[in-house]
Amino acid sequence: MSSADSFIHSEVRQRVSDAEWQTRVDLAACYRLISRYGWEDLIYTHISAKVPGTEEFLINPYGLMFDEITASNLVKVDLAGNKLLDSPYEINPAGFIIHSAIHSVRHDVGCVLHTHTAEGIAVSMQKGGLLPLSQQAIFIRASLAYHPFEGVALNPGEKARLQQDIGDKSYLILPNHGLLTAGETIADTFLMMYFLQRACEVQVKAQSCGAELNHIAPEIESNTVEMTVEMNRAMRGNRKHLDGGVPWPALLRRLDRADPGFRL
Repeated sequence: MSSADSFIHSEVRQRVSDAEWQTRVDLAACYRLISRYGWEDLIYTHISAKVPGTEEFLINPYGLMFDEITASNLVKVDLAGNKLLDSPYEINPAGFIIHSAIHSVRHDVGCVLHTHTAEGIAVSMQKGGLLPLSQQAIFIRASLAYHPFEGVALNPGEKARLQQDIGDKSYLILPNHGLLTAGETIADTFLMMYFLQRACEVQVKAQSCGAELNHIAPEIESNTVEMTVEMNRAMRGNRKHLDGGVPWPALLRRLDRADPGFRL
C-alpha cells in the first residue's frame, strides 16, 4: 500500500461506521469480481450499494477501472447526487440516474448492478428477450422486467419510467443496452447477475448453432421455480431462490488469494 493509499484508507475507515465499512469492502469486492469475470465495459458501467440504515448509497469513482476500486475510494452520495464524504472523484451521471431511481423507491433493494456485456446486449436486442432455454433462464424469467431504450440515461424524466418498469422485479433487461440486477444484498445481486449473464451466454451460443432449440415447457418452468423457492424457505428461512450468501465467502477467499487490494 502506498503512503497516499494508506492515508486515504485510514481517513475513510475512521469516518464511517463498521456497517458502512463492511458494505464498502463487499462492494469493492463485487467490482473486482466483475472485472475478473470479464463483464466490465472499461469505466462505463456501475454497481451501487446502500449504506445500511440510510438512504445514502456508494458507487464507483468515475474514471477508475473496476480492478482499481477499493473500499476507501468508493464515493458516497445521497439521493440528490450530493457527495457526503470528500472525494477527488465524480460519479457517472448516467449511473446516478439509474441507481438513484431504483434506490429511491425500492427499499427492499440493497444493491444494484448494471453491465454492458456483449451477450447481455445481444439478448437485449432480440424481440423475444430471454427465452426459456436453460435452467438459469427459468429462474430469472420469474422475476424479469424490461425497460425500453431511451438513449443514454441522462434525462431525469426517465427515472419514473424506469421505476414503473422494474416494479418489484429483481432482474431488468434494458433493450439495446444491457442487463441489471437488484437484490437485497451485494452477494445476492452478484449471484443474480452471474445467472443472468450465464443465461444470456447460453442463449447466444445455442442460437449461433442454427439448430432448432428445445424450449422448457411452461409447466416445468413454473413448477421448478416454485419447488426451489419452497426448498430454500425450509432450509434458510424465507430466502429467495438465489442466495448469494452461499458462494460469497468462497468468492472472497479467491479474491484474497489473487487480488486483496479491494480491502484497502
